[in-house]
Amino acid sequence: MSGGVDSSVAAARLARAGHDVIGVTLHLWDYPDDGSVRARCCAPEDLHDARRVADRLGIPHYAFDRRELFADTIVEPFVEDYLAGRTPSPCVRCNRGVKLAELFALADRLGAEQVATGHYARLREHDGRIELLRARDPSKDQSYFLHWVGQEQLRRLCFPLGDSEKSAVRDEARALELPGAHKGESQELCFVPNGRYDAFIEQHAADRLRPGPIVDASGRVVGAHRGVHAFTLGQRKNLGVALGERAYVVGIDPESATVRLGPREALEAAAAEVTELALAEGVTLPLRAEVQVRYRARPVTAEVRALGTGAIVLFDTKVISVVPGQYAVFYDGERLLGGGRSARSFPTAPTELPA
Repeated sequence: MSGGVDSSVAAARLARAGHDVIGVTLHLWDYPDDGSVRARCCAPEDLHDARRVADRLGIPHYAFDRRELFADTIVEPFVEDYLAGRTPSPCVRCNRGVKLAELFALADRLGAEQVATGHYARLREHDGRIELLRARDPSKDQSYFLHWVGQEQLRRLCFPLGDSEKSAVRDEARALELPGAHKGESQELCFVPNGRYDAFIEQHAADRLRPGPIVDASGRVVGAHRGVHAFTLGQRKNLGVALGERAYVVGIDPESATVRLGPREALEAAAAEVTELALAEGVTLPLRAEVQVRYRARPVTAEVRALGTGAIVLFDTKVISVVPGQYAVFYDGERLLGGGRSARSFPTAPTELPA
């Protein structure tokens, strides 16, 4: 329970259905007390709101301090990725390495049979297996962040909001007069609520920043930057230079601290290599799938082939901005098949699989 609308309504629905519900909140991060941060997640104020919701529902509530785990598992790798020219997806890592991992361990300690969350995703039993499906509300679908969840955990998971529209969930929270029913949506990372990732990296790794050149498509130096952490592949705004034509970040070389600009077509990828591969039970490679290369990206059809311990994704048509550090997730319609972390992309499909 985060103290927000979704987890509160999820708990309310389970309690109303007659389940013995135990509310659990993880304290993951601290924020300034000057009121500058709104719509936060997992901070002391949210712990208070979660406890108020639990009190209103008449269920027990426990809070657990996991700030050190969150810093080690999420924040430090986040900083490392940006310093290495990658654009991480910390929400995938957080669900995998912190939230669900801890909730299952706590469920065992508390004697709970299942773990319920406010995720917008659905589960379906088919041929003796539990399948993870997209949410009914496509604008809120969060199955992308759960592509790594295996059968053992799927059998114990419960998503009470999976068949609901977000608007209906908020209306329900108001009708039940739940504390936090009028809270806004959290749009940024919980530990960088103002969205200034560059400033966050500078604050946490000031002695490791490397200024370097900005070059155009021909290699001509057109400017300078204070560190590659301030750029992401496909970025078009806040480049610090003006070329007289629309330009994008098309390459980041952390070794030489060089940022390369170019036209949009230079971002096109015919294939991508993924690591940290996770496949749903019963799914094998090669396979045909709709592949989502970023959380909000439009799925594109592709063939996914095995490559070492990972995979290579061969797109039917070229896609824009396959960003190292983001996750490519595979679907068959509404069913999630698996996914992996994008490591590199190829402008043309390789005739031989890369080493």
